[in-house]
Amino acid sequence: MANDLEAADRVTINDQTFQRGPQGATHQTARGETPTLTTQQGVPVSDDQNSLKAGPRGPVVLEDFHLREKIFHFDHERIPERVVHARGYGAHGFFELTDSLSEYTRASVLSKVGQRVPAFVRFSTVAGNKGSFDLARDVRGFAVKLYTEEGNWDLVGNNIPVFFIQDAIKFPDMVHAVKQEPDRGFPQAQSAHDNFWDFASLSPETTHMLMWVMSDRAIPRSFRFIEGFGVHTFRLVTAEGKSTYVKFHWKPKQGLQSVVWNEAVKINGADPDFHRRDLWDAITSGNYPEWELGVQLFDDSFADKFDFDILDATKLIPEEIVPVRRVGRLVLDRMVDNFFAETEQVAFCTQNIVPGIDFTNDPLLQGRNFSYLDTQTKRLGGPNFTHIPINAPKCPFHNFQQDGHMAMHNPKGRVNYEPNSWGGGPRENPKTGYVPFAEEVRGPKTRERGELFADHYSQARQFYISQTKPEQMHIKNAFVFELSKCEHPVIRSRVVAHLLNVDQDLAQNVAKGLGLDALPEAAPPARPVVSTLPASDPLSILKNGPTSFAGRKLGVLVTDGTDAALLDALKAAADAEGTIIELVAPSVGGVVLSDGNKIPAGQKIVGAPSVLYDAVVLLPSKDGADLLLNEATARDFVADAFAHAKFIGYVDDATALLERGGIGAGDHDGGILPLGKAADMSHFITACRALRFWPREDKTHTV
Repeated sequence: MANDLEAADRVTINDQTFQRGPQGATHQTARGETPTLTTQQGVPVSDDQNSLKAGPRGPVVLEDFHLREKIFHFDHERIPERVVHARGYGAHGFFELTDSLSEYTRASVLSKVGQRVPAFVRFSTVAGNKGSFDLARDVRGFAVKLYTEEGNWDLVGNNIPVFFIQDAIKFPDMVHAVKQEPDRGFPQAQSAHDNFWDFASLSPETTHMLMWVMSDRAIPRSFRFIEGFGVHTFRLVTAEGKSTYVKFHWKPKQGLQSVVWNEAVKINGADPDFHRRDLWDAITSGNYPEWELGVQLFDDSFADKFDFDILDATKLIPEEIVPVRRVGRLVLDRMVDNFFAETEQVAFCTQNIVPGIDFTNDPLLQGRNFSYLDTQTKRLGGPNFTHIPINAPKCPFHNFQQDGHMAMHNPKGRVNYEPNSWGGGPRENPKTGYVPFAEEVRGPKTRERGELFADHYSQARQFYISQTKPEQMHIKNAFVFELSKCEHPVIRSRVVAHLLNVDQDLAQNVAKGLGLDALPEAAPPARPVVSTLPASDPLSILKNGPTSFAGRKLGVLVTDGTDAALLDALKAAADAEGTIIELVAPSVGGVVLSDGNKIPAGQKIVGAPSVLYDAVVLLPSKDGADLLLNEATARDFVADAFAHAKFIGYVDDATALLERGGIGAGDHDGGILPLGKAADMSHFITACRALRFWPREDKTHTV
């Protein structure tokens, strides 16, 4: 089969063999020889260094078709970037069903246990441009394209289960407000400015989403450690036409994890590609990230009695009320071959569903179904973006669509319409074709929302009380930081007025942090706030962290003379846990250990601050530690790890380095562990499973 495919990729013209390139292009090849450079038309190029001129110092002539083609293509290399979700990173993988939902849906992808279908996932930030940094405080897009045997299914979601607005008609306003202010063109990739908070303070429906975005959910440690949500309520439909409501969840197998704000700021300076690099390193090293697909299933009876409207995208259904049933797994195991061809040109559309899955009347979802198709047509030059390989179905597909910009395939022969008399071309299939749920729809045409849409504070309060103490402090600090960037005090007061309907202590602490002279009156709620909603553990990151330190990164500071036996023991303990180790040294060229062996370093200390690691270990020799005492970056390496509540392992020779970082003997706590013997290494790795020693934040206040 491989030889057949290889032969099919070659063509012979006038006794010369050519290799087919992308989209059928041909290039001369001979095994072991360098291919000849050609134009896009396949014409060999004799000189790629000099333009065709009228004399050595004369003007360039218009007939230089190679120059014109080369510059023309270069000028058009950039396509319009996405208005939102511009900065993204994608990977290939597969989805495998582990529990059949055939009693609820005819969709093959959700019915056949053991079936694997190809998948492509694109993670992204929402507000920033393509060149922005990874650790912005922002929502993360979590868009999944499944290439099923019945067509492409795009589950275009986020890492937060609710959204800012309830109706798509407000989407342009919300995005305009969060983007750079149009008169000054900044700030980039952040919401800490007057326009956003002016919009939010005048739109009470944003309150629930604001709680999530001000939480650590908006500054994740890695794409690998985020949840994904379909946000909207969808329908599953059987072949008989029976409907069941469904909400989709992606649950990370490695647990949830975020960073703290001060850490995020420093990561953006040290490595603005932090999330991209993390995903690349994990997949290329064989540490494939994995999520479980979960579904919340419920019927009309539940929807009618639920306290909130299931069509409201600013609301969620607590998992204690409707448990999440885990039915499949998503594994990412291959990076793209070309970032532009795949990650940049992939076109997700919420309207892309398969038989057995249907929409609801969620007004935000209804608007997205129009917006995404319209956006992709604009971005990718016309209606034929599905001809791009990353967007094309992997199952057979047939239609009469033709022509248009960049059409790669048109109907063959005479027939390009139906019905026709010629017996050619595809026909509809009532048995296997998509049939929408036959929902009865009636009512006057009106510009209104459902009555229950008007409760804007109850679930915001529930989210806040579901957080642990450190998480609540982070939310308060985030509000204070963001609102401190607003120039107009009235905007700050309006936000606090909304927070008074969420939690009195939160509002008072934010007001105190902003230096408000007095608390404003609480914003009048459109519906009474339900204050009896119980805390929900799944809403907290810290209550849903990992059970191991697998997949996390440990930064190990080494110098000449580092104890080889201790380092070997640490590596063994890390390997057993599945932890990634990176050695940080005074020189990237490496160090000579106590046993005389020289080992390379992964990073030089000046380019590897501790914010890049989940925990750190200090293994210098005494001479090595003495050399680092006057190195500012070494001091910051220790001080930041302490300030960010990370676990720190150290040998006695590193004590002076700890003190140089401001950590005296009296500052040692349960997160600072001495490593005097090989047996201590396993204990340290086990302690790191908690990810942070949160009690330390009461001392550092660096969040």
